[in-house]
Amino acid sequence: MASTGVDVAVMGGAGRVGLPLGIAFAKSGSIVVLYDRDESAVATINDGLMPFREHGAEPVLREVLASGTLAATTDPSSLGSSDAVVVVIGTPVDAHLNPDPWSVRSSLEEVSGHLRDGQLLVLRSTLFPGSTALIEQLVSDNNLEIDVVFCPERISEGNAMAELFELPQIVGARTHRSKKRAEELFRRLTPEIVHLTPEEAELAKLFTNAWRYIKFATANQLYMIANNYGLDYERIRQGLTHGYERAKDLPRAGLTAGPCLFKDTIQLAAFNDNNFTLGNAAMMVNEGLPLYIVSRVERSIDLGSKTVGILGMAFKAESDDIRSSLSYKLKRILRYRARRVLTTDPYVTVDPELVPLHAVLAESDLLIVGAPHSVYAELKPNQPVIDIWNLMARGVRA
Repeated sequence: MASTGVDVAVMGGAGRVGLPLGIAFAKSGSIVVLYDRDESAVATINDGLMPFREHGAEPVLREVLASGTLAATTDPSSLGSSDAVVVVIGTPVDAHLNPDPWSVRSSLEEVSGHLRDGQLLVLRSTLFPGSTALIEQLVSDNNLEIDVVFCPERISEGNAMAELFELPQIVGARTHRSKKRAEELFRRLTPEIVHLTPEEAELAKLFTNAWRYIKFATANQLYMIANNYGLDYERIRQGLTHGYERAKDLPRAGLTAGPCLFKDTIQLAAFNDNNFTLGNAAMMVNEGLPLYIVSRVERSIDLGSKTVGILGMAFKAESDDIRSSLSYKLKRILRYRARRVLTTDPYVTVDPELVPLHAVLAESDLLIVGAPHSVYAELKPNQPVIDIWNLMARGVRA
């Protein structure tokens, strides 16, 4: 099969999944083009700057740009120049929590005229089960000879530049040829490949995130039980996990959010005719935690006369990503319960309502740790701190 000069094109290549993947392939010697509609992000990337936080990525981005192994563009015709097209578009969930299984197919229909025979089409983001088959049907409907595989992304945000090279890659392929081609592609990054069918791979991705979401919900439920009786969950957790391997994966309590765990749990429930009791219970626990915290605080503090400061608005520590962050749900609740709410975050750049940390510390009567950024660990504020993460030494229970 003749090469066209570009090894890999990443559709959605300016995003938090696509950009690190493209950088990783380019670092491994592949010629990579990143296609994205976001003109601002594409320009930022071509200037050698990351449009979001990703540990260790920016120096490598500059390196591969300088070597000519990576470029970003808004031109969809770039997809046709590559041997492999990696599609980093996942299944969204609408305002009514309904997954849209047709979204990925619709996005590919828009660019199908740029695809060509002989390409490998790699679906990368979370898919509603059966989506790979829909894309295979789209390829067939367009009379294209293209190998379609589902190779789910497995990284944790912020750790992509390490985990892309360390974690085994799942390859969900239906034919021997597509399996072999996808394996050859991802062996440029990682030596270990796990082979599944596309449908098995789709469920493997959803199972992974649902399992993590349920684990976090278990921790948060146990936190509530301990807290209701005036006991310290984190002290109990540390005691029961010490030297005890069977319990070492019990997480800390915390605001469990982000763009994947909640959404993927919903998708798995929808796929199984809304019969996912554990998943539904996990949603109730995790999504209910902000209200639990506020309700507990109100038992001892008149919030109506207080200014409450929230420390950290990203969905997790050391991140600038606010997607699905429960700190914002906490803020919405407090806006109805407290006299005033102030928010701060050292990394988030897209929220104009954020104020500097020193202003929050100076003007708040009560602090709540929303995201456990390490910069907060050494703070010694004068006011009470609600710290479900157990980040600060002097935090008080809700």
